[in-house]
Amino acid sequence: MANIEVEGKSYETDEEGYLVNLSDWNTAIANYIAQTESVEMSDQHWEVINFLREYFEEYQIAPAVRVLTKAIGKKLGADKGNSEYLYGLFPYGPGKQACKIAGLPKPTGCV
Repeated sequence: MANIEVEGKSYETDEEGYLVNLSDWNTAIANYIAQTESVEMSDQHWEVINFLREYFEEYQIAPAVRVLTKAIGKKLGADKGNSEYLYGLFPYGPGKQACKIAGLPKPTGCV
């Protein structure tokens, strides 16, 4: 296990940098993780992050990319529900990278 320090507090992460305690998550932690992932957060990024957190709250699982793409398309529109758009926001994988920033576990099926 590792730790990250944000605003003077230490938070436990796994060896890949995912938060261990999902309840620790806040926007300061999200911004910190995004910075370490070289992602400059915009309103579009937050839209996906908030969507992921709501999805996780409802289903208790982080969606795989295919499921994420379909679900975002349904809720936010076809222009956002496609891999090209999501990879444009999260180049290292919309499931894996966005879930890390959202404070969620790594999606099943992600390498």
